Amino acid sequence: MSELTRRVESATPAQRDRALDALRTLAIGGVVLGHWLVTALVADSGTVRVTSPLRYMPYLAPASWIFQTMALFFLVGGHLAARSRASARARNVTHRRWLGKRMARLFRPVAAVLAVWTLVAAVMLALGADLKTVNALAKLVWSPLWFLLVFAALSALTPLIAGLHPVWPLATVALVDLARFGLGGPAWIGWINVAAGWLVPYCLGAAWARDRLRSRTTGWALLLGGGAATAALVLWAGYPASMVGVPGARISNQAPPTAAAVAFGLAQCGAALLLLGPLRRALSRPAAWAFVALANLSAMTIFLWHQTAMIAVTALGLLAGQALPGLHTVPDSPAWVLARVAWLPAFTLALLMCRAAFHTHEHRRHDEPGHRATVPEQRQPC
Repeated sequence: MSELTRRVESATPAQRDRALDALRTLAIGGVVLGHWLVTALVADSGTVRVTSPLRYMPYLAPASWIFQTMALFFLVGGHLAARSRASARARNVTHRRWLGKRMARLFRPVAAVLAVWTLVAAVMLALGADLKTVNALAKLVWSPLWFLLVFAALSALTPLIAGLHPVWPLATVALVDLARFGLGGPAWIGWINVAAGWLVPYCLGAAWARDRLRSRTTGWALLLGGGAATAALVLWAGYPASMVGVPGARISNQAPPTAAAVAFGLAQCGAALLLLGPLRRALSRPAAWAFVALANLSAMTIFLWHQTAMIAVTALGLLAGQALPGLHTVPDSPAWVLARVAWLPAFTLALLMCRAAFHTHEHRRHDEPGHRATVPEQRQPC
């Protein structure tokens, strides 16, 4: 480990902003732990259904504030995309070529997930598995891919939105919610917020790339203003307290994103900007930096396969012949939460096995300015 740490440290360019990698690692960690803790696969009468402890224990909703980290992805993504496009333009690289390389890096690992799960679903159905079970498991794996589609669309529009002020998509989100919830408009207009809602942190990231978010005052304004707006919307406007979807809930803050989710994202972005200094100081330690760098090398693999890892452990647990607490049982008590936490090492081990099997499908590094290889012969994922 000391030799690996030394190699990572010596291969890292001096100008690299390690805090960006740390924010991405925090975002990935939040998504993985969030899905593992708030998703329950309940074995019931020969079928497996998906539910959530938040449905049975709504008082745990504040826990979702820790694990809902998607705004960080779009903040960092917007920052790097704006920098990358500006660099490409300076080198006379066409937008089509620039975008093609980014899309190839983004979607290459997806092909492996789709191929494996298409085969798994076909085999399960051929062996007589219940269609509802197969659909529930496949949806659990494929549904997070919405993020990649939205991110790809925003990346394609980077030259147009790089200078867009975040207040415009934020106003769009507010107007859409007003039409949906205040004026009785059709539910389908809420899906406008899938683009507008995530465009807000993406625009903030682009503004950060233009040196517009350097002051700590901006960070505090986003953190306190976003936090206050979130609290007001939850307490007085009827928005759910949970920042993740809850099966059976009348309103979801994520499908599609609501004003509460976007306000919460603003608070997260403010916290991220305030953490840049402490993160840079912490990552000056070679051991801490090595952990973050290696996690980023498999960022897409971790994101794409963490649900498969949980499903694999759950499926193997069925061989015990009885429902195992925290794995197959209804998540309706604090005991379930404690049992689920005890299963996290097993999920992690399964994820490491998935990483070993599929990390070669992930692109090996990218050409963001200042974000070169941190490990010999490897590149940083975008």
